[in-house]
Amino acid sequence: MDKKKLEHFKELLLKHRQQILNVGLLNKSEDLHVAEEDLSDETDLASSLIQQQLTCTIRDREYAKLRRIDAALDRIAEGTYGHCEECDEEIGMKRLENQPWAELCITHAEEKEREDSQIWKQA
Repeated sequence: MDKKKLEHFKELLLKHRQQILNVGLLNKSEDLHVAEEDLSDETDLASSLIQQQLTCTIRDREYAKLRRIDAALDRIAEGTYGHCEECDEEIGMKRLENQPWAELCITHAEEKEREDSQIWKQA
């Protein structure tokens, strides 16, 4: 991949990284507390707990995305960005435009997704 494209993807990754950090979701803790007034009513308590679970799920996904973005930035610095970690083939430009943090080509990404799906079915 040429230097111009690498710079484009680096900027794209940094933009996504900054968006995650700007939202502030990773730093908010008020969503993780149950209000005292919610404790007396089962419906309010259930609603509060569902909201907490949703917040935790979103936060976990954002942390995972942030780690993948940082790993992609490391690959740019190492000179391995844009190559599949499984087969070392180039990852398609269209895929990198949509997911600049992608570490697998579409073939291996689909394969991993099927494997992960099988693991969840067995659990």
